[in-house]
Formats: sequence, structure tokens, C-alpha cells
Amino acid sequence: MAATETKRYIEAVGRRKTAIARVRATESTRNSLVVNEKDIEKYFPTAALRLTASDALTKAKIAAKWKITAKVRGGGISAQAEAIRHGIARILIIHDIELRKKLKKAGFLKRDPRAKERRKFGLKKARKAPQWSKR
Repeated sequence: MAATETKRYIEAVGRRKTAIARVRATESTRNSLVVNEKDIEKYFPTAALRLTASDALTKAKIAAKWKITAKVRGGGISAQAEAIRHGIARILIIHDIELRKKLKKAGFLKRDPRAKERRKFGLKKARKAPQWSKR
């Protein structure tokens, strides 16, 4: 059996609300971003969401080119874009620890834990109570 060299990749997990993104990056000849086996332009309909997802790469300004594939599930489309950004930022600091300070200052390494509060018994929503009458 011939020894074939497999391409090495870096893997990281990004999270935001209930969205979880498993991001893999391999060094390539050109930059590309694939989300759930679709090109980023097809997966994210707006330019703002595409920019959010690839923000960590633009902020880092690294010379290396990456082929990034992301499997993302859960949450809404905006939370998914931010989860991918979180995963890419984690990959970049694994690749080059010097980028940590820049990415941390931009807030890309923080796992934004905000989520919808659960509904409580006796209330209409998480905090909204039914109308109260004195008499």
C-alpha cells in the first residue's frame, strides 16, 4: 500500500445562542468558504451575513490562504454566521497565537451566550404577566 499524504486541517467549534458550527480549515492556493456543502454566497443571502461569517479572516489580515468548510446547525441564520466567525477565529489562533490579541479585541473569541429566556409557569412569556386588576 502506497503511503499517500493527506492534507492536514485545523478544526474548531464556534457557538452563538443555539447555533453550533464545526469549522475545518486547510491551507489552499486561494480563499474559499463552504457552509453545509454550499458556497457562502448561496448559503447566506445577504452581503452583511457573508461579511459577518468571514470577518475574522479580514480582521486577521494573514497572508496564508484557507479553504474553510463549516457544518452549522441550530439557531437562526444570523447566529449561524456569528458561530462560523467564532470558529474561524479559534482556528486562526491555533494557527498563529500572535493573532489572539487582535481577534480578542475585536470580540471574535467571545462565545456570546445570550439566548432566549424560558417561559415561566403562570406568565404569558418569560416575564410578561397577565393583566392584573385590583378589583
